[in-house]
This record gives sequence, structure tokens and C-alpha cells, in this order.
Amino acid sequence: MNILIINHYAGGPRLGMEFRPYYLAKEWEKMGHNVTIIGSSYSHLRKVQPKIERDMQLTEENGISYFWLKARSYSSSTRRILNILTFVLKLYYYRRLIVRDFRPDIVIASSTYPLDIYPAYSIARRSNAKLCFEVHDLWPLSPMVIGGYSKFHPFILIMQMAENFAYRYSDKVVSLLGNAKEHMIHHGLTPEKFVHIPNGFDQDEFENMQEDVPQEHQKLLTDLKNKNNMLVGYTGGHAPSNTLHTLLEAARLCTVNDDIKFILVGDGPSRTELQKESKDLNNVYFLSPVPKKSIPRLLSLFDILYIGGVKSSLHKYGISPNKLIDYMLAAKPIILSADVENEIVERIDCGFTVPAENHREVYKSIHKIRMMTNDERLKMGTRGKNYTLVELNYKNLARRFIESFQ
Repeated sequence: MNILIINHYAGGPRLGMEFRPYYLAKEWEKMGHNVTIIGSSYSHLRKVQPKIERDMQLTEENGISYFWLKARSYSSSTRRILNILTFVLKLYYYRRLIVRDFRPDIVIASSTYPLDIYPAYSIARRSNAKLCFEVHDLWPLSPMVIGGYSKFHPFILIMQMAENFAYRYSDKVVSLLGNAKEHMIHHGLTPEKFVHIPNGFDQDEFENMQEDVPQEHQKLLTDLKNKNNMLVGYTGGHAPSNTLHTLLEAARLCTVNDDIKFILVGDGPSRTELQKESKDLNNVYFLSPVPKKSIPRLLSLFDILYIGGVKSSLHKYGISPNKLIDYMLAAKPIILSADVENEIVERIDCGFTVPAENHREVYKSIHKIRMMTNDERLKMGTRGKNYTLVELNYKNLARRFIESFQ
């Protein structure tokens, strides 16, 4: 089959986020399908922007074909909206060329915001192709909750019309959010169109991610382990959305236990504030970020892994953070602090899920894990790893994605 992925923010290993289109395309190519990705020449998520001179210019990323539509960079909400509109309008403009050159059998609209469903629908109709709407976040609900926009704001009204259109006219709706089905049905989705396919991991990449951790990190963590400490680890962005203040408050409660230490690895806008907040704590350590290929070996040095989110009504629809997959592959007990129901950590019993921003419940979970035997902790972590290896590798997810159309 010929598969067309429309994703404004599409990236890859060299370009940076977002990675999902690349990994799905890689597996579909292995299965014998022909995959083309169309993205915007600029995305705030990428670390490297493609160098192009014209619209619909072809580049390749490890054998995957990308066609780019030129759109200006942005640093404000207004300019970002202009970037979105440019991409959508150009998709409309080039839709005949896309149909002629690619002849897609499946068209996937996957740009976070729902406006690309209109040109995707037109391309699918002209190609007699199946149409898939892939949902990463619920728009316009996300900007309403996070940005405080009124449901009567013109931008929100336009997005709501697009979301409703997508649910009504798509052949399949693939959602990264496991609990979003009822919301989608409320906005016009026929229930049998819904398919939940979360984020995953690339097996080949994971097997090659075995670089040693930096010497500074290795020395500190080894010294702490040699003193029989239990290490609670966090890796990733130091930003308000990751609620690291909750972890620090839990660390404050843990000062009565001399053998529990907290290691925060990464950087971000909240790092300086977090360091000031914890300056009186002797059980908290901050370490600089490490290369992606060092993450598995770094995580193997911890005993418990923490991931948190802010209190938000959005999380009841589900979450699918890549960090959680890294943690599960590390085979360590996980503490997830987020307001999410039927969540994977709780469902497969590879850790504890507690309410968002509740440091006392985080502390209780740490204490429960601390009181387990080494064998019990190993079994808990192994359940997460085994599930991830079987269910969340992109080979399996790509197969499920295609099978949903058969």
C-alpha cells in the first residue's frame, strides 16, 4: 500500500521531535508498504530544521521520504497560527500534485491540531483512499484548558468544527489517548472507528542505546549505592509541567530515612528554582543531562523512577509520554503522579499511580517500595519491561495500525 502521513511537526532521529511518524514509517517500509511524510519546514519541536529552497522539496531520513512545505518560524502565538494556516493552505494548493504523484491508499492526518483534516479529506477522496485522523492531544480542548481560551473564541470555534468534521468523516480515528473515546463520541465519532495505539519504542534503537553514563554521574551514583542507599531517579526536562516540586516535597518527608536519595538528571527553566528550593536538603542531587544513548544505563543505576504531571482535567483522557516507556524498559518500579484513570502503570502493576501534585502519596509509595524485598521490586519492574517489549515496540504498533483498516 501507499501510505501518506501528514504531520506538520514530523521529525526523526537527526531532526528531533516528533518521532512517531518516522518510526511508524520505518516499520511500514519493512512490511513492504511505500510511505511518504509531508511536514512543515519549521517546527518548534525540532532541534534541526530541514534545509529546503522550495515547497514539496524531497529529503530522506534514513531511507524515509519527506516532502516539505515552506512555512516561517514563530516565537509567538500569532505567528504560530500563521505557520499552521500556511501549512494547511499549501496542502490544499498541492493536493492535486500529491494525488498524482503519491496515489495514497491510506491518508493519515496527524498534526496535533485538527485543521489538516480538510486537505487530508480532499486528498483521500481524490485518491479513493482510506482516511485516518490520528489524535495526539484533544484540540481544541487542550488550548481551552491550558491557555484559558473561551469556547466562543473564533480560533476555538474553527478548531471545534474541524475536530467534529474529523470524527464524522474519517474511516478510522487512531488515538494515543486511551480514555478519549467517550469525548470523541460526544463530538460525532462512531464508536467502532476508535482505535487506541499509544507511543512506543524502536527495538533496533533501544538495543544500540548502550553508551556509558558520564563519569560525574557514574561516580556519584556508585558512591551512593555503595553506602546502601535507595536511589529515586528522575530524568528529563526541569519544567513546571513535570511537577518536580512534588518530588522535592516528598524528599523533604524522606529526610527521616537516611538511606533514600533523590537524583534529578536534566535541565530546564525550573532547574535554578528547584535547586534553591532544595538547598537545605542533604538527600537531593542535581546532575546535568546525558545523551539519549546513555539513558538505559543511567536508569539501571536507580531503584525507583518518578514521573509527574500537573493537575489537569485533560489527563483523564489518557497520557502517552515517551519517558514512561524508557522507565518501563529499565525494569524499575515506577511512581506516576498524575490524574489519569485505567493507567498502564497501575493496570500491569509495575509501580504505583498517585494523584497529581500529591507529595504525601508519592512519599507513601516510595516507602512501600522501600519495604519490598529485592525480589519483589525486581518482579514489579520486570512486569513493566516485559509488557513494553511485547506490546509497545513500533513493529507491533505499526502492524496493529494497518490491521485496523483491514
